[in-house]
Amino acid sequence: MSVRSHIDDLRKTVPDGVGLVAVSKFHPVEAIVEAYDAGLRVFGESRVQELVGKKEQLPDDIEWHFIGNLQRNKVRQIAPFVSLIHSLDNERLLLEIEKQAALNDRIIRCLLQIHIAEEETKAGFSPAECDAFLADNKWTDCPHVQIAGVMGMATFTDDEEQVRKEFRQLKTLFDRFKTVYFSDDEAFKEISMGMTGDYRIAIEEGSTLIRIGTLIFGGR
Repeated sequence: MSVRSHIDDLRKTVPDGVGLVAVSKFHPVEAIVEAYDAGLRVFGESRVQELVGKKEQLPDDIEWHFIGNLQRNKVRQIAPFVSLIHSLDNERLLLEIEKQAALNDRIIRCLLQIHIAEEETKAGFSPAECDAFLADNKWTDCPHVQIAGVMGMATFTDDEEQVRKEFRQLKTLFDRFKTVYFSDDEAFKEISMGMTGDYRIAIEEGSTLIRIGTLIFGGR
């Protein structure tokens, strides 16, 4: 099957109001062009060098999302153009994004990455750490960073009830943060959860943004 046919099949399962990030990391520019020609405009990369290289070869109207762990010393390279950073998970990274966004006269949208899985390898704030980060209020002194919602990855498991429980936890956290910290902020609206193996459950539990790679591009 072609990339276009994969996208056509995927679209039938994604309701209106749920955004799609095509996870293009490790896939060649030619595959991204196929997805672009099929109508996709939002692509996600997890390595700064790969993202910068692809951006230079692809159309300017692509909206690039950074979806991996972001090192502070790499922020400068993507600050001029990145549309959304999914992986804000500490204060020092916040301050670096603010610095680089200001230098580029931009406001960079970011998601709070929260660790909801049982796997220790996954990054992110713990729920308590994220609460403390927001309560500390330093983010309100960063006018070039717009906190746009939350992101989380469920445990890689066949236990659908566990995956559902973890997604439900993230949705509950989003709702509480919205009420306590962002009640008047229309920009705080995204819940980025769900990938190829679990996006249907994520949508049922309130995801507004899914990150899909294999279902679009096939295995690497």
